[in-house]
Amino acid sequence: MTREAIARRVRELGPWFHNLDLAGTPTAPKHFLGDYPRVKWRRFAHALPEDLSGKSVLDIGCNAGFYSIEMKRRGAARVVGIDTEDEYLAQARFAAEVSGADIEFAKLSVYGVKELGEKFDLVLFLGVLYHLRHPLLALDLIHEHVANDLFVFQSMQRGSAEVAALDDDYEFFEDGAFDNPGYPCLYFVEKKYAHDPTNWWIPNRACAEAMLRSSGFEILEHPEEEVFICRRGALPDDEPRAVYPARPR
Repeated sequence: MTREAIARRVRELGPWFHNLDLAGTPTAPKHFLGDYPRVKWRRFAHALPEDLSGKSVLDIGCNAGFYSIEMKRRGAARVVGIDTEDEYLAQARFAAEVSGADIEFAKLSVYGVKELGEKFDLVLFLGVLYHLRHPLLALDLIHEHVANDLFVFQSMQRGSAEVAALDDDYEFFEDGAFDNPGYPCLYFVEKKYAHDPTNWWIPNRACAEAMLRSSGFEILEHPEEEVFICRRGALPDDEPRAVYPARPR
């Protein structure tokens, strides 16, 4: 395609949330976060393997495909990007075409990842959790059905960045722990946050870490304030799972 044709198609597919450089045409040059998500990626790119040769990658909530394309640039043998929004998938397919990246895209929710029928060496879950009404269920489903090794998690966070040392259990009338700013807290947004009605839950740092551990992910590295590099591990003993029937009482 000519540069003019690419620029015209970028306008037709807009507005864009990912700012990509498509043959000299930026897709979101006036993004309120700057050159996003590249500015975010630069802060944690070093924490992921530079050579993904022979590896499979799943990008959950791929949006316009920025991270999917970056994974192909690192040599991933297979990259699958899923999203629920048709406009994002159209953008991602076009961006991949212009970039010469062989990526599979599909319309699928995180709640439906079982339908993929396979596990991936690397799973990206970036900027998705706070858009979900059932965030812990999503993490459980990822652990159960698609995560095979590395799991990269990123979420907007609010509240305290402290992480308190907590007891494994508390007596019913001991409620002081909840006043600790480092106690895991998930803030519920009933209406809108940042003018976005899809922002439902926003964790503090302690909550993000606790949710990951609770869903069976071992935190390996915390290279950026919102990003956690994890490995799929064993589920905590004797904890009920959202993906399993409740235990009888």
